[in-house]
Amino acid sequence: MIEWVRKFLYRIFCVIALLVSVYLVVDFLYSGTFDYRVFVMFVLMVVVIIWGIVDWRKNYLIMQQKEQELRLYQLYIQPLEELVKEIRARQHEFDNQINAILNMHLTVDNYDELVERQSQYIMEAVKDDENRMYLPLLKISDKVLAGFLYSKIVRAPSYVKTEIVVKNLEILSGISEHHLIEIIGTLVDNAYEACTEELNRVIMELDSENDRVVFTIKNRMRNVKLENIGRFFEKGFSTKSEDGRRGLGLYNAKLLSERYGGEITVSTDFIDERNYICFRVVV
Repeated sequence: MIEWVRKFLYRIFCVIALLVSVYLVVDFLYSGTFDYRVFVMFVLMVVVIIWGIVDWRKNYLIMQQKEQELRLYQLYIQPLEELVKEIRARQHEFDNQINAILNMHLTVDNYDELVERQSQYIMEAVKDDENRMYLPLLKISDKVLAGFLYSKIVRAPSYVKTEIVVKNLEILSGISEHHLIEIIGTLVDNAYEACTEELNRVIMELDSENDRVVFTIKNRMRNVKLENIGRFFEKGFSTKSEDGRRGLGLYNAKLLSERYGGEITVSTDFIDERNYICFRVVV
């Protein structure tokens, strides 16, 4: 509240100072007592006021950006912390599994059978631990992005199978955090919205090249016309609706990425004899 009052009073001061200066110059002109020295002082005052307003505006925008990034940090670090707690809670179970594998030779005499039973036990344990596939997210440098992706994955429909591949743990980019989340969030939301119980696979790849984030997301799809793929980034175009109220997400994401010198591309891929739509953003 104090900060808001200070900003308001500063604005009022600048406006009053500008009005008083204009009044004095006009009064001098009409009274015939105008002096170039007064005019120079007036110009300097106006320059100082304008510079102050511009500087305040710049600092205000920076503060807004920092506040947005702080809110993102608070919002998306929590899901990541929950994953860490869950993994720690299962540490005791993991220790028991290791002991079971180490002592399995006590009940099996045949070497080949021992190897087979140990391999089978390990495969079952890994298959039941769904959180193992998300462990790479804990290691990347951008914790806000990691928490955001994890929150999206765990909130996806239960029938969707998500695979994530982290190719680089050091995620670097010149884009602001909240704009990066906005772009990647659009791509992730679109992929999950396109999923059905039949087309239920999503693949994410996270990388960093030349100090830029490289994010790729692929999801199963039915046949899509080539002319429609070329229109995905058009304003108002959507395969879900033709009322013009949809189709803004990809359009805005493309504009936002281009603002930072990045790009978003779309293509098709063929994985395990299935068709996939692939979006790739470099920013």
